[in-house]
Amino acid sequence: MKIGIVCYPTYGGSGVLATELGLGLARNGHQVHFITYNRPVRLSSFQENVYLHEVEAMDYPLFEYAPYETALASKIVDVVLYEKLDLLHVHYAIPHASVAYLAKKILLAHGKYIPVVTTLHGTDITLVGHDKSFSPVVTFSMNKSDGITAVSQYLKDKTNSLFEIEKEIKVIYNFVDFARFQKKNKDHFKMAIAPEGEKILVHVSNFRKVKRVEDVIQVFYEILKSIPSKLLLIGDGPERANMERLVRKLNLSADVRFLGKQDAVEEILAVSDLFLIPSENESFGLAALEAMACEVPIISSNAGGLPEVNVDGVTGYICEVGDTADMAAKSILLLSDEEKLSEFKHNALEHAKKFDLKYILPQYENYYCEVIEQSRILQVG
Repeated sequence: MKIGIVCYPTYGGSGVLATELGLGLARNGHQVHFITYNRPVRLSSFQENVYLHEVEAMDYPLFEYAPYETALASKIVDVVLYEKLDLLHVHYAIPHASVAYLAKKILLAHGKYIPVVTTLHGTDITLVGHDKSFSPVVTFSMNKSDGITAVSQYLKDKTNSLFEIEKEIKVIYNFVDFARFQKKNKDHFKMAIAPEGEKILVHVSNFRKVKRVEDVIQVFYEILKSIPSKLLLIGDGPERANMERLVRKLNLSADVRFLGKQDAVEEILAVSDLFLIPSENESFGLAALEAMACEVPIISSNAGGLPEVNVDGVTGYICEVGDTADMAAKSILLLSDEEKLSEFKHNALEHAKKFDLKYILPQYENYYCEVIEQSRILQVG
């Protein structure tokens, strides 16, 4: 198949999943065309069957904001016609689902029907999409898609509760590529971070309030009273400056390191003992899954789809959102018992294997074929 993928090229979960999916499809022999405004962060090297089409919005004094959606629709039309695409897969409903609908209508004027699959990732539904300024357009665009997928059962149920969706939403879970995310010997790296054999805790996010990075620091503050540890904070975002001030206030600077955005996050996960994800809203928890693939147990909140990833008492522990005392207690319980920690690391890996790309990729391929066939029947009818 010739597949167009529209996504955000950033470190966020939707962009990461879209890129990894496209790379997996390309390895399976499909021709994949990424359509976005910059090179996706996980598209770091040349790969056969992968093409990138960058969108450029006109800079004109009349426009207070560059009309990206119009430029994107035009680029989609151009790529579909020139590359003869079979299907368009758009990630994150806003604005990609509505732009895809506009492109579909333009393409019909050229005698071309392009089936569109929209994948919902989380905040495009639970936060941004539900805002009254976007909701009617989001609802309309989803219903005009030829297929809709959600990355967790939680997100499917939430979408159906918030919007009047006329189509069946198919759950296809996020996945992890074990060719990349796996436990590797990085003892030299671990010695550099924890020279005295301290436990290493890690958190990965975009440092937005919804990720509750302050809770991560407060939990670590309590852990450090009992267990010599280091905390690695990966990512960047609007709350980083506040978190740096909090670390200084708590006199944790010697034990907390802000690593910023990292392309090789798997190398850091390979030396970690525990992953903290206390989010107040999380549609799935891709960062947690990638940690589990590297044999890192999880301390998480019970928000959204996290319980579908982290099995309480098996791969880690689940706590109420904001209950930092319980998160710290569960962390100390696990880190102070080497036998239990080893068991949980094994369990984390075994559970993560259920989300292996090799199992998820065929679900997308089969769904694409189903959508294309249904579209063909409707056109003939």
